[in-house]
Amino acid sequence: MLNLGILISGRGSNMENILKSIKSKKIPINPAVVISNKVDAPGLKIAAKLGIKTEIIESKGFEGSREAYDKKIIVTLTKYGVTPKNGLVCLAGFMRIISPQFVKKYKNRIINIHPALLPSFPGLNAQKQALEYGAKYSGCTVHFVDSEMDTGPVILQSVVKIKENDTEESLSKRILKEEHKTYPEAVNLFARKKIKVSGRRTMIG
Repeated sequence: MLNLGILISGRGSNMENILKSIKSKKIPINPAVVISNKVDAPGLKIAAKLGIKTEIIESKGFEGSREAYDKKIIVTLTKYGVTPKNGLVCLAGFMRIISPQFVKKYKNRIINIHPALLPSFPGLNAQKQALEYGAKYSGCTVHFVDSEMDTGPVILQSVVKIKENDTEESLSKRILKEEHKTYPEAVNLFARKKIKVSGRRTMIG
């Protein structure tokens, strides 16, 4: 069985939904560790209540390079068996850009969720970007992480229709509901070895 490591910075609502799906036997993966780069991340308490081991690798005040910080993450993941051969790393509101070295070591084993239909509206404030652009649809995208921002191969997407009276907050809430379904589904597909990557394309089945 694969070992799962989840990286968070805040509450980690996607983390919580993934962990609950695992606990209810919907996903055949071992939730090995939750790592936060912030001491006060509320998600740490949520993970602990669910019986998952947690680690803090504080980034605030860290004086080394991004690569040096990520080496600490990799050492911790390895300690819990989340390796490039037998692991999956999920970013769940992890507010750091990970280094190319980290991505290379865990190639096609790091996944993230973004609140837009990539490649549209990458980066921060994706919901606001969609509204300002006048898009009719938005949604969320689970994708593999590569060395650029929000550009890795797409695994799953879920579409949300934008209403005329939508605000950034109302759109974000509806997208988040889809995230909570789509992210666990993607983890499940990975755990069951249902995802194949060929260049930019992923094939499910």
